[in-house]
Amino acid sequence: MELFEQWESNIRGYCRAYPTVFTRASNAMQYDEQGKAYIDFFAGAGVLNFGHNNPRMKQALIEFIESDGVAHSLDMYTTPKRDFIQAFVDTVLKPRHMDHKLQFMGPTGTNAVEASLKLARRVTGRTEVVAFTQGFHGMTLGSLACTANQAFRNAAGVPLQHVTRAPFENSVGCGMGCLETLKNAYKNSSSGYERPAAFLVEVIQAEGGVNVASREWLSQVANLANELGALFIVDEIQVGCGRTGSYFSFDGMGLNPDIICLAKGIGGFGTPLAMNLVKPEYDAHWQPGEHTGTFRGQGLSFVAGREALRYFEDDTLMNQVKAYGEQIAATLAEIHGRHPEFAVRGRGMIQGLDVNDGTLAKAIAKSCFEDGLLIGPCGEGGRVLKLIPPLTIEQNTLTSGLERFSAAVQSNLEG
Repeated sequence: MELFEQWESNIRGYCRAYPTVFTRASNAMQYDEQGKAYIDFFAGAGVLNFGHNNPRMKQALIEFIESDGVAHSLDMYTTPKRDFIQAFVDTVLKPRHMDHKLQFMGPTGTNAVEASLKLARRVTGRTEVVAFTQGFHGMTLGSLACTANQAFRNAAGVPLQHVTRAPFENSVGCGMGCLETLKNAYKNSSSGYERPAAFLVEVIQAEGGVNVASREWLSQVANLANELGALFIVDEIQVGCGRTGSYFSFDGMGLNPDIICLAKGIGGFGTPLAMNLVKPEYDAHWQPGEHTGTFRGQGLSFVAGREALRYFEDDTLMNQVKAYGEQIAATLAEIHGRHPEFAVRGRGMIQGLDVNDGTLAKAIAKSCFEDGLLIGPCGEGGRVLKLIPPLTIEQNTLTSGLERFSAAVQSNLEG
């Protein structure tokens, strides 16, 4: 590791929590150069929904490379792009009676959020955007302005403007009441509030501490956006692509977002890809080439992403995710039963244990690492331990990981 410490930037972060050199990986397992095995409950911060080196995707990628497939094409038409779009339309959009356009931009989540903000401001002619406390939307300046984390914001070096911060549903003393207060403020011509271009919200705040919004609250956010002539944007970047037991985390809630931001898991193999789903009437406001990106939809990601979509052609994986989610929730409930001061939150295969103390959470994560389990803290002060294993994890591996996690929690409390 000395080479990394000597030559790589001080900005590196995750490697400090996982101080080893990984050399290979398969599904929910990673192995370091010493041969030690680790169960992966981090999954690339939600990128690896379908595991490391998914064999179906690996085979498709090998065949694509060996056939001299077009790996990079800017936004030109290619067969892998056509295959991906057709599969996405048939598997995701049509069953939900959605006619959203697919916009590809730079390959990360923050690129998707930036594009959504730019378009919302273009459509409405307004500048302000409503984002919520504890929210995380990316690290480039526009999306960072919508991100709430102080440490991330402090690194910007310039003012982060044109965002109105509103309390998320689970903020202390809020819920529907704070949303009603916000609504009244926008309707009061003397409140000083400018009507926004958009409301940007996560159904489940992943980096913010696994905070789960209710259907009722989200519906009221969407209604308020509609009343004000603002766009309703849902950031699905970490909790979409099957993480909650359905393709979208808002499935079944009766929501119809104007823009849906996707990234992370849609590339399938860990290859980078980001995409916004945009209602046609708003997409029409773009001029050709007005928002670009050198890597907006490269061939490798389309090939792997198309294979990922096969998991949604029937309910097999999603039923497994729901069952695994119940198993994870049961383990966390047992811990909560022993330690009622902790809080448990989540849905499907994104669950969190709030231990109320960032130092304790960091110590538990360290113990997990030493016992061969990768897990990461999140939320305010890093006080929440987030469990996001690959959706394709084997049953015995999941059980072993949960046992190690429970033991790490207990040993640190006893210590």
